[in-house]
Amino acid sequence: MPQDGYSPPESPHLVLPGEDFDLHESHTKPPRGAPDKAACKRRLENCVEQLDRLQRVLYADNRHAVLLIFQAMDAAGKDGTIRAVLSGVNPAGCQVTAFRPPSENELDHDFLWRHVRALPERGRIGVFNRSWYEEVLAVRVMPDHLQRQRLPSVPRNHDELWRQRYESICAFERHLARNGTLILKFWLNVSRAEQRRRLLDRLDEPEKNWKFDVADLAARADWGEYMAAYRDAIRATSHPWAPWYVIPADSKPYMRAAVAEIVHRALQQLDLQYPRPAPELLSGMQQFKDSLKGRSGR
Repeated sequence: MPQDGYSPPESPHLVLPGEDFDLHESHTKPPRGAPDKAACKRRLENCVEQLDRLQRVLYADNRHAVLLIFQAMDAAGKDGTIRAVLSGVNPAGCQVTAFRPPSENELDHDFLWRHVRALPERGRIGVFNRSWYEEVLAVRVMPDHLQRQRLPSVPRNHDELWRQRYESICAFERHLARNGTLILKFWLNVSRAEQRRRLLDRLDEPEKNWKFDVADLAARADWGEYMAAYRDAIRATSHPWAPWYVIPADSKPYMRAAVAEIVHRALQQLDLQYPRPAPELLSGMQQFKDSLKGRSGR
């Protein structure tokens, strides 16, 4: 689960399989009629409470894993969203992995290898802050990275390489889904103007200076190339077993509530249950209970 025929949670931000996803129709601001800031916070709080309950059943049920993938331009709010959505989840049942540029050891393997090592086991929620999609996003925008990857061959037309990687990603995600991993992918879609404001905040507020990276400016200069890379990747890899949700990110309260509600609805569809003890264990439990209630249990 999710097996063939699984329907991802409905949302106005879901990119349907085979949909000709158009960036120009993808909003960075909440849709008209969206809840206000206070209402979004209430909805987030309600989802956080429900996710805590569902995660405990997920852990006990031990048949499924959950993988949440977050991709975004810098300053879109990945860290804050992850923190807000999972704030009520028991840390023992959750793991967050932030992927940096690959090391020399990681480059000695295929591009999926380092991510496989970080996948959540059954009963746990795993979060990827960036993921294997960097191989068709950052590497596409900056193809010089391919030189470090020591590939046996690189198609002269790089479009063929990206197509091959889309194919590998889709097959891998389907394999994970067939073996019990629920995959939800979120692109936090921030506008260039809002990113500019947030980057300036990092410079103006001393407690945010540590977040500043000169590479952020280089990526901002390549904004158009990144948007094209996101468009093509989302079009090629949104499937029922691993859907993409393009979330407006200019409003952090709206973004966080929208992500939390999608995760909540997806977990509800897993039909999670606490395991029932075997009959012989139930009998032993009753004897133990009687013993504790009796004089010998003092």
